[in-house]
Amino acid sequence: MMGETEGRVLGRVTVYSVLGCPHCVQAKTSLGRLGLPVCDVDMGKHPELRGSVKELTGRSTVPQIFFNSVHIGGNDDLQELLPEELERLVRLVREEPVLSEALPLPEENQSDGSDTAEEADGDAETMHQCYLIAPDQPAPGLSAQPQYASLSSSLLCYHSEFKCERDALANVVEDLKRSDVIGFQWRGLSMCRNSFTGAQLVGWLQKEKGMEMTKACETGQVLLDRKYMVGVAGAGKGEGFGVSDRLYRLMERNPHSALNAGQTAACSPLQAAELSAILRDMILKLFSEYLSSDGKCVDYKAMSLSPVFERYCELAVQLQRVELLSLTREEKLAFFINTYNALVIHGNVRMGAPTNIWQRYKFFNYVSYLIGGEVFTLQDIENGVLRGNRKGVAQLLRPFSKTDPRLQVALPDAEPLIHFALNCGAMGCPPIKTYTPQDIDSQLRTAAESFLENDDGCVVDSEKGEVRLSQIFKWYKADFGGTDEKLLNWILEHMGESPKRSSLQSVLSSGKIKVSYLPYDWSTNSSH
Repeated sequence: MMGETEGRVLGRVTVYSVLGCPHCVQAKTSLGRLGLPVCDVDMGKHPELRGSVKELTGRSTVPQIFFNSVHIGGNDDLQELLPEELERLVRLVREEPVLSEALPLPEENQSDGSDTAEEADGDAETMHQCYLIAPDQPAPGLSAQPQYASLSSSLLCYHSEFKCERDALANVVEDLKRSDVIGFQWRGLSMCRNSFTGAQLVGWLQKEKGMEMTKACETGQVLLDRKYMVGVAGAGKGEGFGVSDRLYRLMERNPHSALNAGQTAACSPLQAAELSAILRDMILKLFSEYLSSDGKCVDYKAMSLSPVFERYCELAVQLQRVELLSLTREEKLAFFINTYNALVIHGNVRMGAPTNIWQRYKFFNYVSYLIGGEVFTLQDIENGVLRGNRKGVAQLLRPFSKTDPRLQVALPDAEPLIHFALNCGAMGCPPIKTYTPQDIDSQLRTAAESFLENDDGCVVDSEKGEVRLSQIFKWYKADFGGTDEKLLNWILEHMGESPKRSSLQSVLSSGKIKVSYLPYDWSTNSSH
């Protein structure tokens, strides 16, 4: 197919990338101008290739770019190629076929040539990862995007096939919302809006749904357990719905500013990790579609008008009723990392990207989701859950008090590897964008290795005996041992085999080390 599209070209350019990686987008835009067939292999869809690509390149980051079987490096290496070097590589691809030592493409690896046309058409999984980037000269500006001719239209589907299995109790809630049961309730001098007593709910279920007293009480408890409603703090006592004067509110009407509140989570609850992966993949697709061709800007305003974003918001509502207490450590890590990263983008769309210290403080302390019946801000997720309820930057107190129900969800200890899953390197992204419980530990190690591979994460100056580190290591030093020595040994242990690692080992062995910290780039990627 490539030969038919570009008759004079015998070889190909291969890019190993992930969805939502700005550096990958910039690289593919530059390559698209060369008039060469470019095959884009999504490492998110083909995680089995990570080991082979790392073995060939010695790197953990993406993109990794090959002209035939010649590895040139990542996006920064591509942009720094001298004109004569680039001309030589273009001529190589035009005039010479790909040699056998090149890493096979996924579909080539899975086909023995005996498949029938019908079988090939039906096997979208082996076909849809490769694209031809049509040669073009995109005009400068945000709307300039490389044109892709996908080998399968199924690429555009992602998780749009998700179907909501409506929970039977959702209909009861909808009827309750239309009733006159919900209203103003007084407790002393305090007025509680949008509330009702347990006795009122039971009476309504008996009258409108024909339930016996016992069944109505059981249904009220189930509505509470399934997080359709929540008790109003300090408003009444007693546990029995039939006799209690305790006040309740529907979860969606409990006053808070969570971005996924205001609607009923009517679907039968999905597994938490599964739902977070669906949401993360959807938001990554959106992010990629509205990323400028130079990979530097995102049009969040245009994204907010997308039907896909509307679909994303509908799915995010379902986070309200996920079950968190039964999650394993691995499931918590995958769920909350995916949810955090999706929430950051959702927050940028709805509230705008923060541009100064005060806006950043408000953003991370107020942008939130309603998850499993509780509100979690970005700060709560990072410092409360993933760091084992440790104080964050500029925080005087731990996120969760001893009586906070969210404390039950927190990891018992801080997981230092999460810092590299919640952040992306300036010269390359980790080759993982959506995390899974099954492989979470190896995925996090890969993300850390990718971060340390880049000079914005760690720079070793052997001559001066100095190690310059990202500010992340300064802010969260307690997670990495608390002292310079323990921090540097942690970095050495998690760094991939490379000249940089050898230099760090040499500096550590000398016993004379200076640790300093690199400036942190807080610039926003918003186009507005």
